[in-house]
Amino acid sequence: MSTILFHQIVFGPIKSRRLGNSLGINLLPANGKICSFDCVYCECGWNKDGRADRAIPSKEAVFEQISTRFAELYAEGTPVDTITFSGNGEPTLHPDFPAIIDYTLEMRDRYFPAAAVSVLSNATMTGKKEVREALMKVTNPILKIDSGLEEYIHVIDNPVGHYSLEETVGHLKLFNGNFILQTMFLKGTVGGRRIDLTSPESVGPWRDIVLSLRPREVMMYTLDRETPAKDLEKVTVGEMETIAAPLRAAGIMVQIRG
Repeated sequence: MSTILFHQIVFGPIKSRRLGNSLGINLLPANGKICSFDCVYCECGWNKDGRADRAIPSKEAVFEQISTRFAELYAEGTPVDTITFSGNGEPTLHPDFPAIIDYTLEMRDRYFPAAAVSVLSNATMTGKKEVREALMKVTNPILKIDSGLEEYIHVIDNPVGHYSLEETVGHLKLFNGNFILQTMFLKGTVGGRRIDLTSPESVGPWRDIVLSLRPREVMMYTLDRETPAKDLEKVTVGEMETIAAPLRAAGIMVQIRG
């Protein structure tokens, strides 16, 4: 597959289908991948294929890159709609994630005060109080639950180490709805097993979770790039609209990307 890795701490800005003119921040290795999930659909490839580089940039290196790049873009007059923490794996795994968020907000206020700060996270670190509090400071904490069935999550997302859907939902309840829930919808065969994230057995419990959490927005999306696992299939916008209808009827904002 054609693996997409981000080789700089600060990269872009790039046009995002969800976030506009997005300036990315990668807190993980420049030429590797570190993640607490090993998703079958991850554009960065499998975790095992990203082990050649395990060097996480220091807090000081991140600060220097942020201050330098923000100043350059400001001087150029380049617009920034969103400052997005994503990169080569799970950004909240960086040991200085809370301090980096504080510094980013300070630099955002100085150079791009209208820009949102977003974090794309799989929510596995939300059980840590300091990480959760840092996520609560940003404009868009975008947190993942891909299915209402934990067994499907273990097949699709491949958590590394302990994972409990019940515990994750409990941690997300502490956000009091002030977050964006992100969910991937796909179908396909994984390890010889047929998986359909649009099936009633997956969607029913997922909707129940959404209604219990009442996030300020739900982002529903499907495959957009080449995936490390083969035999995966996109779902249609129409299928996602059908899934979203009861949530919208309950007053929950839903954004769909096909």
